Amino acid sequence: MTGRNYLKTTLLLAGLSGLLLAIGSFLGGNWITIMLVVAIVMNGIAYFFSDKIAIRAARAVPVSEAQFPELYQIVKGLADKAGIPMPRLYVSPSPQPNAFATGRNPQNAAVAVTQGILPILDRRELEGVLAHELSHVQNRDILISSVAATIGAVITWVAHLAIFVPIGGDDDDGGNPIAALLMIILAPIAAMLIQMAVSRSREFGADLTGARLIHDPRALASALRKIEAYSRGTPPATTNPSTAHLFISNPFRGGAGVGRLFSTHPSTTERVERLERMAYDG
Repeated sequence: MTGRNYLKTTLLLAGLSGLLLAIGSFLGGNWITIMLVVAIVMNGIAYFFSDKIAIRAARAVPVSEAQFPELYQIVKGLADKAGIPMPRLYVSPSPQPNAFATGRNPQNAAVAVTQGILPILDRRELEGVLAHELSHVQNRDILISSVAATIGAVITWVAHLAIFVPIGGDDDDGGNPIAALLMIILAPIAAMLIQMAVSRSREFGADLTGARLIHDPRALASALRKIEAYSRGTPPATTNPSTAHLFISNPFRGGAGVGRLFSTHPSTTERVERLERMAYDG
């Protein structure tokens, strides 16, 4: 992993761990000690098991070359071209067209696609999507997003515990329900904002690297347009919201206005425009 990505991962771990400690301090009593223990355990789990957590959240299952020969051959060819080991390959039953990569390094990487993406993309477009995902592996930034997914989920879970914990008062008066409500609302938002800080720039970077890998920026641009169009007609995502930033396209579609502020991805329009400019300049 490059020094820059080591720094990003360290800052992410420190930032989200600090947020947990701040939650513990706000809860009072022994909670800051509890949150310190949670942060230490969480960082270890995020590093070693984040890929398994993300795969399970997407309900993805491992697949073989015999089951999905074209998919396997595309990923194998791209991995060879990128000079990285063949990642484990998974397929999620979701009807929503999407894909993601996860794992702490190229030797422990996994790439997953949804059932919904396979019938709508031709081989060229699918290669563009998978080149994007392999670029996350090649750039060694999948650990960052996997760690963010794991820690964001923990912070959201801790925030929801606030409803059972007296906040803003002693044990006799039962705490302040308004403070508890603020904790439930604000802590997940804070975790989401930290995740977004490392997510949007990653997508632009993977778009660029993936397009260069296959020498065809328009393939990914076409795939992104189709994914955007077909996603509007599919049911809402059932995956854990804390894993949204792992996918090539936001499975929860932030929309416009305030929704866009909390989108984990740049807009498809902006991404397509960049890819089209790259094709024109190249």
